[in-house]
Amino acid sequence: MFTPGKWLGEGKIRLNMVTEELPFFTRWTISAIEDGEIECIQEIQVKGLSEVMMNHFFISKILPNSFSVFMENHAIGKVNGTGIINESLIGWEFRVNELGFEGFEYYQKQSEDEYLMRGEFATIDQLGTEIRGKIWKQSHRA
Repeated sequence: MFTPGKWLGEGKIRLNMVTEELPFFTRWTISAIEDGEIECIQEIQVKGLSEVMMNHFFISKILPNSFSVFMENHAIGKVNGTGIINESLIGWEFRVNELGFEGFEYYQKQSEDEYLMRGEFATIDQLGTEIRGKIWKQSHRA
């Protein structure tokens, strides 16, 4: 999943302030940068919302079973997290007490070109988000 290219995805998102699950679509643009770091831009479009949400990730300090992740978006700001990686799973978590923000995302490998994903996030004001879906390499499906 961390190889340069584009990944597309879809699924359902549930916000604790809304009773129904909302469909979403996502696009990841993965770019390798110097010194083994990976830059990822994630765009998320939730059906019924006009704004496209954007997350900017930098993956670094990649070891056989772990990595560091830095995320920036306009709602949360800048946060650092830790990640795990193995042959069937990529995941990361954030715990930022001073912002009252925590959450995780993980991607379970189905094939070289497809992953199932799940994420949960919460803020200090008890706003929660639950995400379930899948992503696939753009060349996998046109």
